[in-house]
Amino acid sequence: MRTLWSQLLSFAGDTLLAPACVLCGIEAAGARLCADCAALLERNDSACARCAEPLPLPSPLCGKCLQRPPAFDAAWAGYLYRAPFDHLVQRMKFNNALAVGRALLPDWSAALRGHLSTRPEPPPQALIPIPLHRSRLRQRGYNQALELARDLGRELQLPVLPSALSRARATAPMPGLDLKARRRNVRGAFAVNGTALPARVALIDDVMTSGATLNEAAKMLKRAGVAWVEVWVLSRKP
Repeated sequence: MRTLWSQLLSFAGDTLLAPACVLCGIEAAGARLCADCAALLERNDSACARCAEPLPLPSPLCGKCLQRPPAFDAAWAGYLYRAPFDHLVQRMKFNNALAVGRALLPDWSAALRGHLSTRPEPPPQALIPIPLHRSRLRQRGYNQALELARDLGRELQLPVLPSALSRARATAPMPGLDLKARRRNVRGAFAVNGTALPARVALIDDVMTSGATLNEAAKMLKRAGVAWVEVWVLSRKP
């Protein structure tokens, strides 16, 4: 009963009261992110086109990609993953704050449209969210990557394939692991299901740190016959 009342009060607050900024809590004048907080978020405008690694100047390939290119063909990140953006993402992951993703969606999708309009490659034909293992999905109650993909798919009029990838096994939490350990942790973690896949897809996730998870997912999709896999994430950790 207490949970039901909490949901009803939350719904009433969303529909009857002026929306509050998801970061500072003040009234946001018809938005979910006030102008002052939006100005604090740093765009990842200068980056490696292959892995979205932040760079002093934009580049087709950074030094890491020259030495060991990832399985995915391109990557784009809207923001840098540092304060206060890291606070927003942690809320979205662990505090059931799906309003965070929707607050960022207009700016994120507009920047993505601009990026797509300036590059020679055609856009992907479908979006594939990075899946959670069923045990983690039960704990969290939702997959933030799937919610982001659904919202972005509506904005860009692209289909979302939520069942294309699944987690074949549970993996250990990534924080605290070095790059080699991260790669070992996700090796064989994904399976491609029987869905007929288009030739070009975009993987969707909230944060890209080392890229190990996205790289492993891209490997599986390439093995299943996908010709082009790119990565779209909300944020990239420097």
